[in-house]
Amino acid sequence: MRPSLFEFAGGEPAFLALARAHHERCLADPELNHPFSHPDQHPQHVERLAAYWAEVMGGPPRYSQSCGDHTGMLVMHAGNGDMSDLGRRFVDCFVRAADDADLPADPGFRAALRAYMEWAVGQVLSYPGAEPVPAGLPMPHWSWEGLRTEV
Repeated sequence: MRPSLFEFAGGEPAFLALARAHHERCLADPELNHPFSHPDQHPQHVERLAAYWAEVMGGPPRYSQSCGDHTGMLVMHAGNGDMSDLGRRFVDCFVRAADDADLPADPGFRAALRAYMEWAVGQVLSYPGAEPVPAGLPMPHWSWEGLRTEV
């Protein structure tokens, strides 16, 4: 039996390194840097992002226990209009950040990470306007095969 993506990556330290590297890449991107450089950004943004990704990939439920559910994350990022290019850039930064964070180079692992982020960006981009995000959306759980419907 294969380990979870969380375990395979190296656990919480790996996801913290990924979140830090991703944040750095987004700040360096000429289009993404604006949303990532707001002075009102939560002071623990990177740590919360790491906890979110770790939980999604099979880690402990730290994000959902302290920050909320998938609805909350979507609400935080919804209503910004058409962000298709930013979404593509976000995925590219994520993929490159996996290298920066020295995550395993295993092709199946990297494919699962990319597939997750493409799905996640699609989720955010599906709420470009004023339409409400449904309440109570559970945290997604991602595996080697993709989105898990049962947990």
